[in-house]
Amino acid sequence: MHTASTAQGQGGAFSDSATATALGPWPGTDPVEATKVSVGIFPSPHLPFLPQLPARGVGSDPIGRTASLLTELPVDVQPYGWRFVDRIGLDFRRAESALSTDINVLADVVGDGDLSPEALKVQVVGPFSLAAAIHLHYGERSLRDYGARRDIGQSLAAGLAIHAQKAQAGVPGAALTLQIDEPHIAAVLAGTIPTASGYRSLRAIPRSELRQVWSDLVAAARAAGFSQVAINLAPAEKALGEAGDGAPAAEAEQWRQALDIAVECGIDAVALPLNKLDGGHWEILAGAVEAGLGVWAGTVPAAADQASLPYAALVERIMRPWRKLGLAESGLNQLRITEESTMTALTPQRARAVLGKTLDVAQALGDIRNA
Repeated sequence: MHTASTAQGQGGAFSDSATATALGPWPGTDPVEATKVSVGIFPSPHLPFLPQLPARGVGSDPIGRTASLLTELPVDVQPYGWRFVDRIGLDFRRAESALSTDINVLADVVGDGDLSPEALKVQVVGPFSLAAAIHLHYGERSLRDYGARRDIGQSLAAGLAIHAQKAQAGVPGAALTLQIDEPHIAAVLAGTIPTASGYRSLRAIPRSELRQVWSDLVAAARAAGFSQVAINLAPAEKALGEAGDGAPAAEAEQWRQALDIAVECGIDAVALPLNKLDGGHWEILAGAVEAGLGVWAGTVPAAADQASLPYAALVERIMRPWRKLGLAESGLNQLRITEESTMTALTPQRARAVLGKTLDVAQALGDIRNA
């Protein structure tokens, strides 16, 4: 784990204030509009992101987008989802093309606007959530097979090097941050993900395997040129199939275990939604903050029924547990404020308002820190 003296923000030391970013998924189908919002609303020290537009369809969804980065592991789409196949086909090429388009649009927006972002964040689905979502050729989830899990981790690590080169070409000189999304990790650890038939559940993976694979991927990301790496533990909006009756309790405990493991894997930051945290989670985060780790706090609701919450109430969601745990206000600059949950069901205008509120919360935390 990084110490307080070496933990970094945007390619360097932490900012003097809390900052903001977004997790990546964006509503609509217009990459130009989405990229202009990202680069325009998040000047340094905030962190612009490469938008994901799942509404464009096959290949723009998170699984397909990340699968297009895998080396020597082509995929296609079946009625039950993504599947590994022997040769590259139309679905894989659509995913590749969509990602290439987004990077080209980024380069155009930056060039046409005479903008020079100091940093850029890209996001991928992590190896275990990929293995839970992508099926083997005979239909079972890849998560069932140790060899498949190993191959996915190694293939993703190799693909990150190529991805980093392309992203760097889009924003020359910018420090790259990698966000690794593991939305299904609690179910993976709890053994509650159903088999393809739905009649049984897949065996839980060992925590030692999770720690090793995450650590290896973080090391590979740094070797690929990413100056910052964060693991996003925000749980999936929708479970993979039907889970058993005891799944919620089992997954809640394993989510805590995943958080504990994540902070030990050499990352720079962990991302998670504050509305999912209990006292035990905050105690783990307190130790991480004191050790110099960044926390990407999912603070601003995207749900319509909470859209009118004033930013002062959102600031209190952070400051109440922060003060209860005795954390120093000087450490508030280790926070990046994000949305609480996916914004893909919103209008682009509403999503932009959510991002605006993340900036308000970050500013308020900065005022508290620097008072």
